[in-house]
Amino acid sequence: MRFFTGCFCIFSFFLISCGGSKTIHIWTDRPEFAFYSEYFNSTQDQYKAVVRYHEFPAEEMEKSNPCPDIIAGGRMKNVSIVTDFRALDNVFGAKKLSRNIFYPRLLAVGRIDRYQYLLPVSFNIPALVFLKDRENELSNSFTINFEEIKTLSKSFNIETRGTYTRMGFSPLWNDDFLLVAATLFDASFREDMPLAWDQRALDRSMNFIYNWTHEINTNNQMEGDFTFKYFFEPPEKLIQSGRILFSYMASNSFFTLNEDIKNNLDFRWLMEDNRIPITEGTVYMGIPKKSKSQKAAMAFMQWFFRIESQRQILEYCRSKRINESVFGICGGFSALNSVTEQIFPQFYPDLLGSIPPSENLVPHNNLPPNWAVIKERVVLPYLHDRARSAGPDEVTPLEKRLNDWIRVNH
Repeated sequence: MRFFTGCFCIFSFFLISCGGSKTIHIWTDRPEFAFYSEYFNSTQDQYKAVVRYHEFPAEEMEKSNPCPDIIAGGRMKNVSIVTDFRALDNVFGAKKLSRNIFYPRLLAVGRIDRYQYLLPVSFNIPALVFLKDRENELSNSFTINFEEIKTLSKSFNIETRGTYTRMGFSPLWNDDFLLVAATLFDASFREDMPLAWDQRALDRSMNFIYNWTHEINTNNQMEGDFTFKYFFEPPEKLIQSGRILFSYMASNSFFTLNEDIKNNLDFRWLMEDNRIPITEGTVYMGIPKKSKSQKAAMAFMQWFFRIESQRQILEYCRSKRINESVFGICGGFSALNSVTEQIFPQFYPDLLGSIPPSENLVPHNNLPPNWAVIKERVVLPYLHDRARSAGPDEVTPLEKRLNDWIRVNH
C-alpha cells in the first residue's frame, strides 16, 4: 500500500501543473487506477488524468468542493449515491461505446429509470480450490455445487480416535463462504435505511450449513478442533499437504496466489441452480453531476472502455509486474465480456475453457454505502454465530445487532 500511496502522491503533482477542463480528477478506492492513468497520460497529450485515493470516494464527494470528474470504486452500487451522478447515455452510439460490449446484467445494475448512471468496471465470483491432481474426481470441469462438495468432503475425511486428521471441507472455515451461501438461498441483503433481508431465507441457509457440519464433519466442535490444530498454515498449503481437500476463495484471491503454489491448484466456480453469484464489491465508474471537466471525463471513459485499451492495460500491468498483486482489471474480471472471454486467458492460462458464462452470473443487490463496515461488524459475526447454532433462538438476532450497532455509531 505504501508503494501505491507514493504513486498517488506523484500523480497529485499534476494538480499544480495541469488545470482547467483538460485535467481529469479521478477519485477511487482502487489504487491501480494510478497506473491506468499513467498509461492514459502517455497515450495522448490533450488531457491529464489525476488520481486521488479515498477509502470511500463517493461519500467523500458529498463533502468536497470542488468535485472530482470521475469516481470509480467498489461501494457505489446504491440508490442514494447514484443520484449524485450524471446520466451517461450519450457515451453510447455510433463511433462511441456499444452497450453490447458489457455483461448485460452488470450494465443494467447501473441503470435507473431507463438512464445509465454508472458503468461496470470489474467483478469477482466465488470458487472452490483444490489440488490439481484431484481434478478427475469432480463431475464437472467448470462448476461445483454444495452437494458435490459435501459428498467429496465426506469421502476424503479421516477420523482417528474421535479426532479428524484429514477434513475435506468445512463451511465454517470462511465467513465469506457463509455469506455466499446466504446469497444463494436468496437472503437478499439490500439497501434499505440501511439494510433489509429475507429472514426466512437467511434461516434456511444457516440451517443448511449447520446440518452440513453435523452430517459431514460430526459437529462444529470437531471442526473447530481440526481448525485450531492445523490452520496455522494458509489453506492453499493445507491443500498441497493433503490435509484438506477444498478451500473457498474469490477469483481475485486465487489469481494472485504465488505462482509456484497456484501451478499445483485447480478451481471450480461455485454454482447453485445455474447461478454463479457475483461477490459484493463490483467496481463501477461514474461522472458526478458537479464535475468541472465532463468532456475530459468522457474522453477518459471512451478510452478506458475500449477493448484494445484494456488489452494494453493488461500488457502494461504485466510489464510492471502489477499483475502479481492485482488480478485483471481493477482486481477482477473485466465487465467487458470480450475482454474477459477472449483476452484474459492470454494473461491467465488457467482460465482457458473456464470463463464464467454471462447467463449464469447474478449481480448482488444494491447495498448501503457503508455496507463494507456493516458486513464486517454486524453481518459476518451474525453468520459466524448462527451457522454454529441449531436455531435462530440460540443467537442474538441480526436485526437487534444491527440496531445496536447503529445506535452506537450514529
